[in-house]
Amino acid sequence: MGAGGRMTTVESAGQVELRRERDVKGGEDPHQRVPYEKPPFTLSQIKQAIPPHCFQRSAVRSFSYVVHDLVIAGSLLYLALALLPKVPSPYHLAAWPLYWFAQGCVLTGVWVIAHECGHHAFSDSSILDDVVGLVLHSFLLVPYFSWKYSHRRHHSNTGSLDRDEVFVPKNRSSLPWYSAYLNNPPGRVLTLVFTLTLGWPLYLAFNVSGRPYPRFATHYDPYGPIYNDRERAQIFISDAGVIAVFYLLYRLATAFSLAWIIRVYGIPLLVVNAWLVLITYLQHTHPALPHYDSSEWDWLRGALATVDRDYGILNRVFHNITDTHVAHHLFSTMPHYHAMEATKVIRPVLGKYYRLDDTPVVKAMWREAKECIYVEPDEGNDTPNGVFWYRNGL
Repeated sequence: MGAGGRMTTVESAGQVELRRERDVKGGEDPHQRVPYEKPPFTLSQIKQAIPPHCFQRSAVRSFSYVVHDLVIAGSLLYLALALLPKVPSPYHLAAWPLYWFAQGCVLTGVWVIAHECGHHAFSDSSILDDVVGLVLHSFLLVPYFSWKYSHRRHHSNTGSLDRDEVFVPKNRSSLPWYSAYLNNPPGRVLTLVFTLTLGWPLYLAFNVSGRPYPRFATHYDPYGPIYNDRERAQIFISDAGVIAVFYLLYRLATAFSLAWIIRVYGIPLLVVNAWLVLITYLQHTHPALPHYDSSEWDWLRGALATVDRDYGILNRVFHNITDTHVAHHLFSTMPHYHAMEATKVIRPVLGKYYRLDDTPVVKAMWREAKECIYVEPDEGNDTPNGVFWYRNGL
């Protein structure tokens, strides 16, 4: 992971071609801003550039990815149970972390497929999508419908400082009092560790880093402010799915032990949670990305306020949600297995409005944590006051 885009991997033809294009261009200045003006193209024109088959969903093909990921996850679990206990000391100290990391990455791919179900990109049947998504997300302790509805509003309001749902940047005056004390290397390390380990469960349970609501908001409350009356019954179903998995884990802990559950499932789940926070953060946080208040925001410019990032071999493990995220925001019902082809053909249409960052992931994470502290409009130029840019001066 640390090598990011410089990792040597077996890649698809589309990935190789995109990588060649980047090499020829010599990369991009990460601080060269994405244009904020109304684009000279429409969503319809972008869609016309994409081959029609890219929008076709196949339940059989989608299920093949589910089976692929679950077979790998099951194989890793078998190795952990059958072989790792036999690894002699001190080598087991390295063997278990390798299992945790590998299993966490594979299960993140499972999470991405469940997320795709929530976008109705898995099959032509919305019922099948919801059943598959509910099972897979519940297995990973994610309330499926709760996440589906809040995430849908994120897609509807990306880049909006007033209506987006998650990782909405603050202006300087809204920063908590302790921000200045964390704006240094030790503080950034502490913040990153806290965010990667606890960020996802705190978001689900307490809406931490989410859109501010006038009263307490949680993804588990059917009557909370996040949801409307038509969605409440399905929030109960989401909660029931998570409770059922907790009960299963309780029975397994009774049969084996709590330490066994933590070792084979709990720590890989922490890896999944860390990836979810990191991916979500890095796809929407970049020194060059604009954000908009209600006077300037529109859906297309908001959707373009995202970035594709290169995670090396993990692009494939994560089903390319990382390096085709712009296309995903433009056409969220498109299956992931067509997104690379779509990204290749829309890049010439988007031109300067497309941002790809192949900075190694760890380096990008540190840069964004250092440079993207709050947003403010520019002063003394022609940029509208409703367009906000990241700043770090405290």
